[in-house]
Amino acid sequence: MKVLALDLGTKTMGVAISDAHLMLARGLETFRFELNRFDIAVGRVLYWLTQESIKTIVLGLPKNMDGSEGNQSKISRDFKAMLEAEIDIPIILWDERLSSKMAHSHMLQGKMNKKKRKSSIDEVAAVVILQSYLDAKL
Repeated sequence: MKVLALDLGTKTMGVAISDAHLMLARGLETFRFELNRFDIAVGRVLYWLTQESIKTIVLGLPKNMDGSEGNQSKISRDFKAMLEAEIDIPIILWDERLSSKMAHSHMLQGKMNKKKRKSSIDEVAAVVILQSYLDAKL
């Protein structure tokens, strides 16, 4: 059984998955959907659940640096509720502060060109979120 991680935006969703041993995260995709059409994003999560043996979903919860939650946090919480209406596996909200910044740093270190960085930032952020979750569970 694996863990699926999501980095949700208003038009994109980064998706990452763990290995079966729950040690390593790897990116699956950056899924694009129409602005605020979270129902389409839910459909994509359901697709991945049919493709992989998933025991848990980790959904990034964006927080401000002071720990408070803003509008994007509400979107993540609402998305969690949408998923819970469709599936019966645990969905964990995970603090994603600095995940995009860390993802960007990893891509710069890997000498990824600007176009590739822009198209895959959400996928790499999902990997950062998932690896953080997996490391905390060791």
